[in-house]
Amino acid sequence: MEKTLSLRGLFRISRPINLLLIAFAQGMTAHFLIQTNAQGLPVLQDYRLYLLLMATVLVTAAGYMINDYYDVKIDYINRPNAVVVGKGIKRRVILVLHSLFNFMAIGLGWAVAPRIAAVIFFAGVLLWWYCNRLKRKPFIGNVAVAFLTGLSIYLVGYYYQKNELFVFTYALFAFFLNLIRELLKDLEDQHGDQLHGSKTLPIVLGFRKTKQVIYSIAITFVGAILTVSFQLNHTHLFYYFGGLGLVFCWFMWGIYRADRREQFTQLSAFAKAIMLVGTLSMAFL
Repeated sequence: MEKTLSLRGLFRISRPINLLLIAFAQGMTAHFLIQTNAQGLPVLQDYRLYLLLMATVLVTAAGYMINDYYDVKIDYINRPNAVVVGKGIKRRVILVLHSLFNFMAIGLGWAVAPRIAAVIFFAGVLLWWYCNRLKRKPFIGNVAVAFLTGLSIYLVGYYYQKNELFVFTYALFAFFLNLIRELLKDLEDQHGDQLHGSKTLPIVLGFRKTKQVIYSIAITFVGAILTVSFQLNHTHLFYYFGGLGLVFCWFMWGIYRADRREQFTQLSAFAKAIMLVGTLSMAFL
């Protein structure tokens, strides 16, 4: 029997750890890269920052909900024990929560600034489009969700219009790492995706060629980070990224050796950890 709504189901479907990571990255960006608002006050004392964070968290949570709504049949194959739709929360309740969270996010964005509301609205539409169509197409869906991850960081610089180059650098960092992570998740979920007619990159190109795409993205990513590190001419930051680069090389070696589903699951989680550690480097700036 379906439950109308359970707190445990709501907790699982909204991915609270991921939401906290997004809010943490935005808070770090504000504190270390923006520092003060237009009136010269510390940005952490600006209530609009917290409205922006909440708007981002709500629209992201709505995206997770609608993603599970559309993916319920695939999830029954790939991760049956983690399915919430139809078990912990009724399908129609998820649709109501998705709409409610999006409207609340847009409203909070409008309270910050109309242009922030416009970005939140765009993000909500792109998330729905991704879950409904783009996710089942090769590569474009991966790029879309990676773009939204980078956008969540850049949004802080866009609102305060300070140090936008630094903020863009970290948005780029998040984009590349999340793009790699999304491709790893496609490798992880290949069996269920194929049974339900999805045309993800591993299904279209195959296992080995998808790995080659990941290697190409990784080379571009490392080149971009090295270029930025040299241009910033900051010794501590250079060493920090150098050490992170060694960890990243080990991560890529793990991808090269991986051929089982559980290995890709572990690598996907490790990519999230690298993103968190990379975000902490903001403190050096």
